[in-house]
Amino acid sequence: MDLRPLYETLQQRRRPEDIADLLLPLLQDRLTPTQLATLRRAASHSVRQSVWQYTSLLETFRTPVGATQQVQQSAVLFGVPLPAAQRYDSADEVAAFLRQINPLIGKQYQANNYRTDRLDRAARTAAGLDLSKRRYNKLFRSVRHLEEKLQRMLREWRKLELEQVAKHGLVHDLSYEVFARDLDSAAFIAYYTARCNLRSEFTIDGQQRPYDEVADMLFQRCAGTAPSTVARWLGAAAQPASPTANWWAIAHVYPAPHVLAQLSSEQQGQLLGRWTTFLQEAATYLRDVWARNTFARQTMIVKRGDDSSTWNAAAGAWNKARDNWINLLYALGMEFVLEELCFGKALRLMAADVAAWHRSAGQGLDPNTQVWAALPLPWEVFAGTATCTRAQVAAACQQAGLDPEKSGWLAPRPHGVVKFRPTPELVHGVRISNPYLATVLKRHRYFSGKAAWPLHPE
Repeated sequence: MDLRPLYETLQQRRRPEDIADLLLPLLQDRLTPTQLATLRRAASHSVRQSVWQYTSLLETFRTPVGATQQVQQSAVLFGVPLPAAQRYDSADEVAAFLRQINPLIGKQYQANNYRTDRLDRAARTAAGLDLSKRRYNKLFRSVRHLEEKLQRMLREWRKLELEQVAKHGLVHDLSYEVFARDLDSAAFIAYYTARCNLRSEFTIDGQQRPYDEVADMLFQRCAGTAPSTVARWLGAAAQPASPTANWWAIAHVYPAPHVLAQLSSEQQGQLLGRWTTFLQEAATYLRDVWARNTFARQTMIVKRGDDSSTWNAAAGAWNKARDNWINLLYALGMEFVLEELCFGKALRLMAADVAAWHRSAGQGLDPNTQVWAALPLPWEVFAGTATCTRAQVAAACQQAGLDPEKSGWLAPRPHGVVKFRPTPELVHGVRISNPYLATVLKRHRYFSGKAAWPLHPE
């Protein structure tokens, strides 16, 4: 069975309803009537089955702009032929081109200082370069600008990876061969990933939780179910766990304690190593973003000039990695590590209008903000320049009125099953009932925080 269309959605941002629609032909002969009704209820809201036959929501993550134009310009200046259909959208392709043209002017990679790294006439002659000063400077500038573009691309690709990890963990790194080993597991992974990728809404009532009744139904096909006493009286039978369930793949997107318990110690150790490495990289990234900004740590409310998008992407990725790291410590029986090394969460920045909405509704700041402000900065703890223990976190949570375990500061965060809810059309987080209207409002910059371009219907 070809699951590639389903696998490709792991790199995309398709709506859960559309994933349910993809699953129908794959699973309809394998589901019970109740399970099929649950899946059909979600699929009925897909683009294919909806009245509008359209969605204003992008179905991919934001992709960094490539360097095709800059490479083509440099190739013309250097007289270097390029493959006709080659597009330079990845950093590796641009770096390979730079390795090709840098030696043509006797330049080292990243040696871009106009004052110290350019060759004078004698050095150009010694290097065998028959170039005038004007021509040489033009080529040098071209390469320098291309290398600066490469660095911007690397930063944007890193930011994209952080955004993906913040949403759905490591699932985008799964190979097709691993993903396609078991159909029921692949169905759960694809649907739950889409639920994790939902966009944030402009609300003070909390965001949608990803584990809904459709995800639960698909997961129970892997894990099995034991009916309640009432259900047994009504004749419901237990559903055994699937002997072919792909727990390794599921753990990449849903590393809940009962999933990790199905893995071998070696697999748990591999995931712990990956998340620890990611935490180290994310800590460095957070530190650098923090140093470039002047965030209000006591409130974490955005002010003019704050790079909130980069910080929130990094903070979301850190928190996802931290949650999974703690889950794995408990799965391995290593929770004693938290006694001495218990770095905290990284609080996301809140928009000032959302904060004002909270105040107008009689709500104060999120108590997690108080815990964040009371603890050492996570990257300082990770680097060993500050200490944060389990006792410190517990005391800070108690001071803020939070349960340190139920709030996810010290233990795997518990969750329930929420009802399926169709994905709303959003314009910068604001719900819009009509997808065509949403597209128009987005095009005219409504709800963007910028000056809108007024509509002039004719």
